[in-house]
Parts: sequence; C-alpha cells; structure tokens
Amino acid sequence: MSTLAEALVDLDAIVTNVRTIASVTSTGLMAVVKADGFGHGAVQVARAALRAGASWLGVTSAAEALALRDAGVTAPTLSWLHGPHDDFGMLINAGVDVGVSTTTHLHAVADAARLLGAPAMVQLKADTGLSRNGAAGDDWPELVGWARKYEREGGIRVRGVWSHLADADVPGAPELTRQVANFEEALRVARSAGLDPDLAHLANSAAALCAPRTRFDLCRIGIALYGVDPFGASGPGEFGLRAAMTLRTSVVNVKRVPAGTGVSYGPEHVTSTPTTLALLPLGYADGLPRVTGGRASVWLAGRWCPIVGRIAMDQCVVDAGDLPVAIGDPVVVFGPADGDQNPPTVVEWARWADTNPHEILTGIGARVARDHLHRRARTS
Repeated sequence: MSTLAEALVDLDAIVTNVRTIASVTSTGLMAVVKADGFGHGAVQVARAALRAGASWLGVTSAAEALALRDAGVTAPTLSWLHGPHDDFGMLINAGVDVGVSTTTHLHAVADAARLLGAPAMVQLKADTGLSRNGAAGDDWPELVGWARKYEREGGIRVRGVWSHLADADVPGAPELTRQVANFEEALRVARSAGLDPDLAHLANSAAALCAPRTRFDLCRIGIALYGVDPFGASGPGEFGLRAAMTLRTSVVNVKRVPAGTGVSYGPEHVTSTPTTLALLPLGYADGLPRVTGGRASVWLAGRWCPIVGRIAMDQCVVDAGDLPVAIGDPVVVFGPADGDQNPPTVVEWARWADTNPHEILTGIGARVARDHLHRRARTS
C-alpha cells in the first residue's frame, strides 16, 4: 500500500448525507455499501450510516455481506446478486436477507433452509423495466407462487418486494412513471398470491431525493450517501450533499524543461514553452483513468494544473507552468472545496473520463491508503 497517496474518507460527511436524505424522504433508508462502500470502506461507512439513522445495509454479494457480519455489523442487510450454487446456508445463518430474482435461486435458498432447519429471509425482485436482474412477465407470478408455497411450509419468509429504476436521474423521464406502475402491479400480484411483505422498495438515490411516488417503505441510497449529487452537479448540488472522499498525494519529482520536450509515452504531449513538470506517484493502477491524460487537472500550488502526456500505471506528469513547485508539495487529485482549496471534484473526473462518479470512486486502487476521519463530528 502506497505511503505517497491516500484517500481521506470523511465519515462525518456520511453521517450528514444520511440525515440530509432522511429529512427529504421521511422513509427508512438502506445504505448501499457494495464494492467496499464505493471504495470508501464498507465497514466504516456502514457504521457511520447506521449511527446517522439508516436502518438497512445493501450489498451485492454473499462475501460482502459476510464481511460485514465478521466485522460485528449486525444491522439488517440485503445481499442481492448470487449464483444458484452459492452457499445460501451461510447467509441464512448470518441473518442476511437474500435477494431472489428467479425460481432457480428460490429453490436453492429453500433447499439450504431445509438443510439448516431454519427459515431464510428473502426479498423478491421484480424487473419493472431495467431488463437486468429481477423476474418479469410470467416469471413473476411463478416466482411469487413458489415463494408462497415455501412460506407456508416454513422454509422461507418473504420480507420484501423490490425493484430497480432505469433512469431516475433524468427529470421527467416517462419510464419512471411506467416503472412505478409496473412495481405497484408486481406488489398486487404478490399480495394476491398470499404474500405479506414488510417492505417494498424501489427508489435509488435520485428517486429518493426527487420522486416521492417511488419511496414506498425504504429508499436505497448509493452515490448520494457518498456526497455525490445524482443529477450531476459538481459541488453539493441542490440538496447540500457533502463529498466524503478526498484523493491526495504529493510531488515526487520536479524538473524544469525547455519548449519541445516530450512528456511520457509516445510522446503524445510536447511542451510548447519552457515549463515546470511535476511527477505524481499515481497512475491507472491507482484509479486515474488512462483516458484522462491531457484532459484532467489536479490542485497544486493553489490552482488547477493539467495532467499532460499519457498516464502510466504508477505515475503521471503535471504541467505546473512557472509555479514554484518542489518535491513534497501536496496535491489534491479530487475532493470537496475546503477553505482556500478548490480542487476538481469526482464529478469532473468522471466527465474527463466519459464515465460516472461511481466508476471513479470504486476504481481507486487497493494500494492507495484509506484514512477514515471524524473531522466534524455531529451528535444531534
């Protein structure tokens, strides 16, 4: 793990974001901590979110759910993406709810519960228009029919019915209305089959903030939990979310070069004037997308300085112009504005990479140290 680069994770920002979102939704909240908490640290984020009032945790895999349990996190947790041959017994023993989208998976969960002699808590997922996971069409009545059969036999308990939205971050998208209607119909079919789920949940971050009809009993908050506006604002946005991660490093080499100097591989960049080049010990193995070379900037010596030339696996070069830069000077790659610092945000990095902030955050490599801070603790 590098000692030259670190991702500072402001856990108090996580707390603030949960409370901000809760004040808008007035529903229960599921903090989505999959992919190691979007690169922030799943266990640390989970604890902060629960402390702030989140009532559920959401993960993708059995391994992620069991890692939370191994760390002593006992809050209600939903794990929703599994192979049919996963060890569902471990999830049942750990008190983890299993997301189920097919009868194949449901049969496997019920078999595991039978072997254990303990009921499995399941949440059935309907495909309401994303065409990804979830049961759609005739598969949905079949799934809920089998679920009711297993519930009567005592093998499972259907705790929830849920689905996922396709474009809630597009205000006024007609698909949102269709998906809500499809979800309500899925709930009607489930209840008509004799199921009585405690929870219905559909809303993601964007819908939780701006589409009240999607909120139902629980909202799943992912990117907004980490302080990124789901509608693309570079800063706090309309809702005042606080970015939780700051990626920073320091200069490890400096050289003054004349005009006509090639920089990095290719070279794809040649200096047009005499300038100062600063070397940073971060590359695409650490999460800086290679495609952002020549597009992205970092905060150095009180201003944005561009990355020039190709980003390499372990390092990149910044053009500092005539700034007085020295080895050891601090650099902020992205993060929130803080005092007199105004670095690029993760949203801007996502634009430079032609991707979304989720990919930037989850792409920060394992050798970048995470430092979890409680810098602005709140007790109320």
